[in-house]
Amino acid sequence: MTNFAAIDFETANRERSSVCSVGVVIVRDGEIVDTFYSLIQPEPNYYNYWCTRVHGLCRADTDDAPLFPDVWAQIEPLIEGLPLVAHNRPFDEGCLRAVFRTYQMDYPEYEFYDTLAASRRLQPQLPNHQLQTVAAACGFQMQNHHHALADAEACAWIARELL
Repeated sequence: MTNFAAIDFETANRERSSVCSVGVVIVRDGEIVDTFYSLIQPEPNYYNYWCTRVHGLCRADTDDAPLFPDVWAQIEPLIEGLPLVAHNRPFDEGCLRAVFRTYQMDYPEYEFYDTLAASRRLQPQLPNHQLQTVAAACGFQMQNHHHALADAEACAWIARELL
């Protein structure tokens, strides 16, 4: 796969619709050609302790952030015609579907691929298949794990190697 968009969401709480940040990496002809990152005001707009502990974001970070429809209006032209790739597709696709439902937006049935599933199938020797482990096995050293753009960059690297 040489043309795709790697995507990663972070959430504020256990609700999939509570996306509080998104990172997107656009790959064309096997090269990263564009990136996008934004904070998002989550819906519902509260943070639980565990999510904040994972990614470090809290309500003060997103109180003035745009709502999802405004952020997606910027992302949509970037990803037009591209399949989406995520590490643990059920989570990120679930977030995307949930937030589309929350804002009563028509979901365009994006084609999604999963680097987690690919790594489990193609790299059974790894001690685990967490994003940072798989990225390292593919020659990419992650910085700032659980920052949505950093995670999307690692996913893009893995996808170029495994998909």
